[in-house]
Amino acid sequence: MIRSLHRLPGLVAAVLIVVLALSGAALSVLPAVEVVATPAHQKSDLSVAELAARVEAAYPGVEQIKRAPSGRITAWYREGESAGAAIIDPATGRGVAAADKSAFERWLTNLHRSLFLGDAGRFVAAAGAAAMLALTVSGLLLAARRTGGWRRFFSPLRGPFWGRLHVEIARISAAGLLLSSVTALWMTASTFGLLPEGPGAPPMTTSVSGRTDYPAAEMAVLRQTPASGLRELTFPYPGDAKDVFTLKTGEGQGYIDQGTGALLAWADLGVWDWVTETIYMLHTGRGAAALGIVLGFMALGVPVMAGTGVFLWTIGRRGRPRIKANAAPGQADTVLLVGSEGGSTWGFAATLHAALTAAGQKVHVAPMSAFSPSCYSRAARVVVLAATYGDGAAPGSAKGFLDRLASLPTSPGFPLAVVGFGDRQFRDFCGYAHNVVRAAEAKGWVQLLPLDVVDRQSPQDFARWGHAFGRVLGIALMLNHQPKPPRSRAFTLVSRRDYGAEVQAPTTILRFALPRARLWQRLTRRGMPHFAAGDLLGILPQGSTLPRFYSLASGSRDGFIEICVRKHPGGLCSGQLMDLLPGQAVDAFVRRNREFRLGRGKTPVVLIGAGTGIGPLAGFARANRKGRAMHLYFGARHPDSDLLYGEELARWQAEGRLASVTTAFSRSAARAYVQDALRRDSTRLTRLIAEGAQVMVCGGREMATGVACALADILAPAGLTPELLKAEGCYVEDVY
Repeated sequence: MIRSLHRLPGLVAAVLIVVLALSGAALSVLPAVEVVATPAHQKSDLSVAELAARVEAAYPGVEQIKRAPSGRITAWYREGESAGAAIIDPATGRGVAAADKSAFERWLTNLHRSLFLGDAGRFVAAAGAAAMLALTVSGLLLAARRTGGWRRFFSPLRGPFWGRLHVEIARISAAGLLLSSVTALWMTASTFGLLPEGPGAPPMTTSVSGRTDYPAAEMAVLRQTPASGLRELTFPYPGDAKDVFTLKTGEGQGYIDQGTGALLAWADLGVWDWVTETIYMLHTGRGAAALGIVLGFMALGVPVMAGTGVFLWTIGRRGRPRIKANAAPGQADTVLLVGSEGGSTWGFAATLHAALTAAGQKVHVAPMSAFSPSCYSRAARVVVLAATYGDGAAPGSAKGFLDRLASLPTSPGFPLAVVGFGDRQFRDFCGYAHNVVRAAEAKGWVQLLPLDVVDRQSPQDFARWGHAFGRVLGIALMLNHQPKPPRSRAFTLVSRRDYGAEVQAPTTILRFALPRARLWQRLTRRGMPHFAAGDLLGILPQGSTLPRFYSLASGSRDGFIEICVRKHPGGLCSGQLMDLLPGQAVDAFVRRNREFRLGRGKTPVVLIGAGTGIGPLAGFARANRKGRAMHLYFGARHPDSDLLYGEELARWQAEGRLASVTTAFSRSAARAYVQDALRRDSTRLTRLIAEGAQVMVCGGREMATGVACALADILAPAGLTPELLKAEGCYVEDVY
């Protein structure tokens, strides 16, 4: 519910909110500019009587004098049939500049207040302020949920960069946006008379004298009132003996007889008037220029949050099939929660939704990150379809699920069924689904079915589970899932470098040209996405709908796609790639690998890899243009046969992109593995890691296990372990 409340106003009113925020930020600078531009002598203290006398001497037809919160004094006057206004020097009473607003300021104010649409535009602007208020409140609640509660609201964030940026800006800007939106709504309501009015002007209880000749300079009330407290002084209409002086100050307002100087009536500023003026000051910055600058700065976060919010929503929707007849969460008999990284699990959810709907069920499909049992008022069961990301981590659409489950006061009142999706070749097969089941058991959540798994997107595995699920429901459930291949494009090979033939381990570095994107593809974000070393190239081998993934050894700035491939006996994809010649193409797509990223900052990096695992590590070194300290440990079979990137490694070290390169060869005279090289360099490694170095490991599972064991021994005297480093985000793996 909160997420929907946050998303809907943001998507519907994004442009309006950005326009109001940017125009408001620009207007917030004007009070400060006015304060700076007002000469110091204009802010000097003198009485209103002295000020009025000087202005009246300079402009006999003066009608009104106003003093702004900045100290600027302005007089309006008539000369014959023409009217004028001037900024006054109180020392002389004469004008020093024209008082008219610039055309730009008038244009900007009109845009911000009414979008050039008059009263209708004011209502639209108020709707934008209401949307901003809803976004801010719901955003604060979501941020608190993400950080683990209000007490940890400003704790460090983890996760993808754009999500962290969105929340960081929100945490900085939220207070200002709350204040701006609430005060904007108050001012609009006040403008249209929707709020009660204060006491206003005092009633005239004493009759005027009917005379017109008493000098303002001698009026006791004006002499006792300092000019610094003046809001405005309105002069009587010339020749009208019944008219009076109207004086407004920061304390109240009253009337003065123009013939005797006597105070005819006075009313102190009421509480309601004070509230209204305070709200005006808080919204405009008039009288609080520093606050205005701060609020304007916070408003600049709105376009950033709008851009990142739309981007995150787009990314979240990418790969999801359109679910027809998706029931509301409060009306569903069955709730399907999906944890997916690349989008394929959503396809299985769509198949299950269609089958259950055809059987007469009302079904709601949502990401696991939207888990909210209190919203499932009619649910008879919940089904979790959970893929696993990396080494047992939560996939993108499941972030926060386990935390929400753990925070429930009691277990949900409906049973749970969990289906895991993964690949048996990986060490932690369906690890995240197992974590979900363990967390559910710890909470006492009743299991409708034991955990079942689907290997490598197998339709047969899914259909088998569907039969078991249907028997529990008492219906014949036929799940005929047809995996939809991901959207791909043709990548043309431009060069290849072959290694490893002498040691019976054929390996090659393949470089592909980037597909050219047409203008319409760029505008609709269907062109080549941005990528970095460590991301993945998914390749669809001929005769298969299941992609194979290879770690990228290049980034967008390099202008090409590069991967390292070793031929596996009987390998469908590796065999086709090894047969590829320059000029030929493969169908492929790029997928982000969000967990295998260089950390921010300038801390050292320890790169550890073997065989084709050198690919992304070489990409990190190639992109290290700022000379961050990177120490590479690389294992291969023989320096003469499969030292991948041998020439580049020497050049990158000479250029400062690599601080050191340490190699180990298992079929040379020394016969050593990369973990042996680590043990030999234990002193330096301990020092680097203790100082905060990030460890990045890429290669086969056996190598990664050996590296972890070696580092556990090396770091034990320092009280560190690979597990602790992983928990802190300082040890990341890309293992296959």
